[in-house]
Amino acid sequence: MPFDMMTFARIATLALLGLAAGCGVSYNSPSVRERAAGAPVTVVPLDAETVVLANAAKYTPRQLPAEFFATAGTGSGLMGPGALPAMPYLPDENRRVLELRPLPDVQPQPYRIGVGDVLLLATRSAGDTVEQLSGLLAAQNQRQGYTVRDDGSIAIPEIGAVQVEGRTLQQAEDQIFQVLVENQINPSFSLEVAEFNSQKITVGGAVGTPALLPITPNRLTLAEALTAAGGMTVRDVEFASIRVYRGGTLYQMPVETYLQRSDLQQKVLLNGDAVFVDTSYDLDRAMEFYQAQIDVITLRNEVRSSALDVLVDEITLRRDALSERRQLFQLQDELGAVERDYVYLSGEVKAQSRFALPFNQHATLADALYDAGGFSNTTGDPSQIYVLRGSSRPEVVGAITAYHLNARNAADMILATRFQLRPNDVIFIEEQPITQWNRALQQLFPTLINSAARSAL
Repeated sequence: MPFDMMTFARIATLALLGLAAGCGVSYNSPSVRERAAGAPVTVVPLDAETVVLANAAKYTPRQLPAEFFATAGTGSGLMGPGALPAMPYLPDENRRVLELRPLPDVQPQPYRIGVGDVLLLATRSAGDTVEQLSGLLAAQNQRQGYTVRDDGSIAIPEIGAVQVEGRTLQQAEDQIFQVLVENQINPSFSLEVAEFNSQKITVGGAVGTPALLPITPNRLTLAEALTAAGGMTVRDVEFASIRVYRGGTLYQMPVETYLQRSDLQQKVLLNGDAVFVDTSYDLDRAMEFYQAQIDVITLRNEVRSSALDVLVDEITLRRDALSERRQLFQLQDELGAVERDYVYLSGEVKAQSRFALPFNQHATLADALYDAGGFSNTTGDPSQIYVLRGSSRPEVVGAITAYHLNARNAADMILATRFQLRPNDVIFIEEQPITQWNRALQQLFPTLINSAARSAL
């Protein structure tokens, strides 16, 4: 029988009728049904309440190694550069009266024990108490002292180290008493500083004997310091001055003014003060004295610079080690050698794939969906978005919960940004009904044409 368009039309009509009657036979597409592999499937519509319930499922994200949170560090305890001393005062050729720049008044402070000080413990009882101390305080009756070590402590036999640096005498006495009580020793003792070696001032220039004088609980005044150094050996007081270098500032008192004013003589000196009695008009001796102070600061800066270099090298090595461990972890992750948690994307998504749950935080449905490129409304049905989650409870092994997001209303996509994913979740988007028809026809037409061609032969 000759093949013509009429015959083709009849065959096509019969085929389309057959497709309409049994589309499921010619083309099967995945969808969510009430049972899967014999296990029940519970469909739960997603809303604000069910999102909260779903997120209640316990899950702790995997953690990044500690190397990703460590820093190389910058260290601490570096010494400061120190302030340079001010230039000595230079009178002009007319020999004008020297400018008065007196020391500021300071509030009296209790003496604080420092490194190098020698402390004496003296017992006030005898007999049983001395025997109880087992030689601890008995040695102090022989006036044996304890020197404050570099770490700020004194070592008491049979007791150990007791921290005293920076404490007043009363505070140190309380500390020692507490330590003795903790060791079940309750003596009656007194504490005193036998040698003051931690705080000093220097006196130089036109004095009888340049000296290094200790700071004691009794305030040391400028007049006392000059007297202890043998007094001033000044011939012409008109051009002589007393200069004190303190904390980067140079103070100056003309000798004439100093001798006339008792308040200047009673100025209190502090630890580290440098007193210089100057008699030369061009201040050569003062310059030498203060140059020594500058040399000390220069040496301190050199030590600080060396410490900084060592610190930079240490930080660089530490940073390189951290970077190497991080890169090794990233390489292991890329090769699949790091255990990860995944969710899987199926159906009408941009790409069938798996999504690795992030470290240290939760991921949402929106994160996984749009990280994979989202889905096309042309083929994917926005009203049929599912998250399939297997039950972890032993009594319902195999049961599946299908959380259903109907995003026909685009505002409901906000739920996708709140719905937290769990390991092994499956994200599935069904196809549009018209997409199912279109794909069925695409598979049918080649068969239909071949059948028509065979009938024409």
